[in-house]
Amino acid sequence: MMQGETIRPAAESCVGIEVRRGFPMLLDRLADRAVGARGFLRAAWYRGDSGPQDGTTIVARRLDDSVIAAIPTVPIGPTLLGARTVPGSYWPFRSILIDSSATQAELTEAFKHPMLRATLTPMWRVGPVYKDDPATVMLKRAAARAGWTVLKRRVGQTFIFDLAANEDGGWPRKSTRRRLAGYERQLGLIGAVSYRHVTGSDWDEAAFAALSAIEANSWVGQTTDGSGAKFLSEEQRERWRRMVCDPHLAKALSATIMFVGEQPAAFSFDLQEGSTQFAIASSYDERFAAGRPGRIVTWRQLQWARERGVTRVDLGAGDSGYKQDMGALPGSEILDLLIVRSRSAAKVLKLKWGEESAIGRDAFLPAADVGHAALLTRIEPWLAAGAVAAAVLALSE
Repeated sequence: MMQGETIRPAAESCVGIEVRRGFPMLLDRLADRAVGARGFLRAAWYRGDSGPQDGTTIVARRLDDSVIAAIPTVPIGPTLLGARTVPGSYWPFRSILIDSSATQAELTEAFKHPMLRATLTPMWRVGPVYKDDPATVMLKRAAARAGWTVLKRRVGQTFIFDLAANEDGGWPRKSTRRRLAGYERQLGLIGAVSYRHVTGSDWDEAAFAALSAIEANSWVGQTTDGSGAKFLSEEQRERWRRMVCDPHLAKALSATIMFVGEQPAAFSFDLQEGSTQFAIASSYDERFAAGRPGRIVTWRQLQWARERGVTRVDLGAGDSGYKQDMGALPGSEILDLLIVRSRSAAKVLKLKWGEESAIGRDAFLPAADVGHAALLTRIEPWLAAGAVAAAVLALSE
């Protein structure tokens, strides 16, 4: 099928599929009404992480042309295999968009559609995503009911901090605030301590340069290959530059940068959606480590977040102790999904990837149509390559 071509549904179906090159602006409109209240899942969000690769967006529509769902993807793994993945600039939200009016039956019909199956076969990755996100639940159930096998692996658990409940008598406690203020004064002996809050139209090259300088002198920049950084390389900074060209994302994203004299010392980089803030990254210059700049910038950032109406902070995965010390509680599990067209191939792939999703397993209804049988026959030669592909995908992060 050629990109841009549309196959109208058969008489008994209410779903049509079109395949578009790149990440069309309809993603912006769909994000505003998508399941899961993820208004930042816009065209620029998907485009920011895709680099030079050509993206493809599958759009499922009703007969009246209204959109049911959109699946943005880019290639992943060996080119010969043809696997695809949903991109995204912040890893826990590499998810598809489902219109809030869509039913489970409509989404299932979309995953049965021959054009969608042809575009996403032999396998595609969604994630990492949150297990309890309603879009994740709908996706797993619909794909399995349409005859796909949904494999999952657990990659962590997020921590949630109730900022509203901790405004008085919570974190930081008075004793902690006094200690942090003392560290702040200690840093002030080196140079005047100041802060810059960057969001919306404030994003500029000076901000990106400061964020990059902090990472260059952090443990990530000093002891790793830098692949886990957000702003260290020109390529990493360019991803975020592309995103803040979208005014909606520019306003949703923010950086709180702490300076000691003229030197950028620490930052907190965050994303706000409604009254919830997602912590994307934080870092500090190791030269100022004795002054606890990471803790101080977190303290100051949360003060600023309260002023912006934030009541709930998602601190992401991983906990060295400080998140629970703050009073954060475990939230949703974070999953990585591999959705495989061939049931036989899935049996090989799960040895490397992980078990089949319980929702998917319970909902699985093997298709019995001749077209599906013929498709499986064509896929079987990929079985030997499946284990290799899974290893590549598993290490892709």
